Amino acid sequence: MTSTQWAAIAVILLILGLIAGYFAAPSRVTTVTKTVTVGATGAPAKTVTVTQTKTVSPEGRKIRAAWIYVGPIGDIGWTYAHHQAKEMVDKKYDWLETTHVESVAPADAAGVIEQLISQGYDVIFTTSFDFMDPTLEEAQKHPDKIFWHCSGYKRAPNMGTYFADFYQVYYLNGLMAGALTKTKKIGYVAAHLIPEVVRHINAFSLGVKEVCGDCKVYVREIGAWYDPTKARQAAESLISEGVDVLAFTEDSPTVVQVAEEHFQRGERVLAFGHYSPMEKFGKDVCVSGQLVHWEVIYDDILSKIYAGSYTPKNLQDIDYWWKLKEGAVELGCAYNQPVNPKFIDELRSIKVNEKIQLPNGTVIENPDVYTLVMARLVQMGAVWTGKKWVFVNDETFDPFTGPIYDNEGKLRVLPGQRIGHDELWSMQWWVDNIVGPSLGG
Repeated sequence: MTSTQWAAIAVILLILGLIAGYFAAPSRVTTVTKTVTVGATGAPAKTVTVTQTKTVSPEGRKIRAAWIYVGPIGDIGWTYAHHQAKEMVDKKYDWLETTHVESVAPADAAGVIEQLISQGYDVIFTTSFDFMDPTLEEAQKHPDKIFWHCSGYKRAPNMGTYFADFYQVYYLNGLMAGALTKTKKIGYVAAHLIPEVVRHINAFSLGVKEVCGDCKVYVREIGAWYDPTKARQAAESLISEGVDVLAFTEDSPTVVQVAEEHFQRGERVLAFGHYSPMEKFGKDVCVSGQLVHWEVIYDDILSKIYAGSYTPKNLQDIDYWWKLKEGAVELGCAYNQPVNPKFIDELRSIKVNEKIQLPNGTVIENPDVYTLVMARLVQMGAVWTGKKWVFVNDETFDPFTGPIYDNEGKLRVLPGQRIGHDELWSMQWWVDNIVGPSLGG
């Protein structure tokens, strides 16, 4: 290779390095250069120098971020998922230093925040709806610190909100639940009936109804985010009343384990996982589920803090509400597996009398349930290629599109109308195929 060719390669490498640095690095970076010598083996002693670049934290600047969890990091549910995401971003960035406090009661949240601030942490993530008010109070006391509250709606100049919402995925699981039930009785074990959980149960039940118009969803509230004993009792109670498919919002894999135990005794009881990959707890019964990617949101937030885009003065209107199209949530009870292969043939054998139009104009008439699930994914911005997920920033379908009636016969959503963000976040009524505790909404 001639020296001219080596020089051309050097220029290309330099350009590629500059482009990569431009897109990958936050704005507050320092570029350093190092000169190396390159040349072909055995070539004349002519060499070309290539300037290599790398980014380093300006003046050793670090972001010190702390997470406050409502449950134990080993719950295999909500807290486990947040903690795994924290660990991912911590390993990714050398400018990030993190810590966490687990199993914090809402009454203790303010004191824990004070302790973390006294230890020098300047970004605080609080990861429970019940932490909302103490987080706001602490944000007002410490206007120079940055706060982020998960699943709430109160904000301040130095306090933003964020959430990875599952309602689209619950709807998809409902489609499959409605297809797979034999008794037409489906059970739901709920931790607390706050608007978030009600929204998810309603979305699930709308999916059930689309496939099985005379199916009912029976709700049991256990009054705890993490209580395997109460979750087991609720699941067993529902099964004893004829339920043969279970879904849940509780931070342990107990409901899936109960379904697997019944399967091993020769009883067909199926389940859908929640928050974390739960197929391993019920390989014969876990059809699909909801998986979260909090790391997508944490990465975006922290990178923007580091770059100077987010400050203690401009978070008042920052509310992350990310769903399928942003890659913040995923369908499945195992990563990169939207549906347990054991159930695909059965889902393919059940047809639904409806017409689906994909964003590209393709019309699917009378799809089987598996095809319906895949089509709805596309309509909500997530495409499963068979090997990986591809996300499209577009939504042409929403489960909460009217007409929708509540279980007292009242028309809640007009034909063709979609429920907006604020209504979804304050939802306190049941759709018409749910049998559950009175909500008073």
